Amino acid sequence: MTARLRVRDLSVSFTRGERVVDAVRGVDLDVAAGRTLVLLGESGSGKSVTANAILRLYGRSARLGGAVELDGRNLLGLPASEMRRLRGRVVSMVPQDPSAALDPLRRVGDQIVEVLGLWGMARSRGAARRIAAEQLERVGIAEPERVLRSLPFELSGGMRQRIAIAIAVACEPQVLIADEPTTALDVTVQAQVLDLFSELQRANDMSIVMVTHDVGVARMVGHDIAVMYAGRIVERGPMEQVLSAPRHPYTAGLLEALPTPGVPRGSLRAIPGRPPGPGEELAVDACAFAARCRSAVAACWTHRPPLHTVGSDHDAACDVIDEPIRISFPTLERTEVA
Repeated sequence: MTARLRVRDLSVSFTRGERVVDAVRGVDLDVAAGRTLVLLGESGSGKSVTANAILRLYGRSARLGGAVELDGRNLLGLPASEMRRLRGRVVSMVPQDPSAALDPLRRVGDQIVEVLGLWGMARSRGAARRIAAEQLERVGIAEPERVLRSLPFELSGGMRQRIAIAIAVACEPQVLIADEPTTALDVTVQAQVLDLFSELQRANDMSIVMVTHDVGVARMVGHDIAVMYAGRIVERGPMEQVLSAPRHPYTAGLLEALPTPGVPRGSLRAIPGRPPGPGEELAVDACAFAARCRSAVAACWTHRPPLHTVGSDHDAACDVIDEPIRISFPTLERTEVA
């Protein structure tokens, strides 16, 4: 399947004084038209940094390497002016923090109308206003006209999140990058938003990169999944295959930590230890997960395994596990959003 968005050997590092902090290390991703790739992992694994780097949202303190190709064009090599013409119209983003993304001193309607006018999605301000109201209705806002007249601080966090989503999809981009888009939403609205993503994907053949730490969200919308740890991909492949038969101990640990029927409160099997912190030095010739891994052997401390094929379109970066890991709850299946 031809990839619309192709990421190759992406690296992101930040300069802090005289120190260089490596946040993303050699990430490869492929996202085809009409499909959703989920980036899954704990906080600090590099998911959001990867998402922001695809859109080149970092300033001079960040050093980006590798390639991010959108329909064959390397976004990392484009002039800043051309990159600005792509953001919002061709590739768009739902930010993790909507409060930081919305102008606190401008009414919601003016902000949406500005985006629609900038990309020629409406012939007049009145038409743009009507489209803005329709977009708010699509993300589950019951009183769109009132919200259009509101300032962001007058609205709840969940409402602001839905507004950010409405702005991101208003111009029907080819690629949507959604960074934890449902974190501030209740379950009902979460389902509406995920349904909207699915609807737009079917209508526009849109590609989606979904950043989340929520396996339930991943199951609902993902076709493919890439599990990140310490700035690297440790497992990737079709959603059903990876979640039902993981081949990396970290993926299995995330699944075993899920609350499931029959498991008493407080008895979840947590992954021991903690992930590496920002700027923490990692051994070049060791598996970054070895210190937390129940399956680690001596070789894990002297060799960092690369991703290698373990099944049909299924890769994992582990030399110790040579068969699917059995987890303690029923096989997970992808849930189609109606």
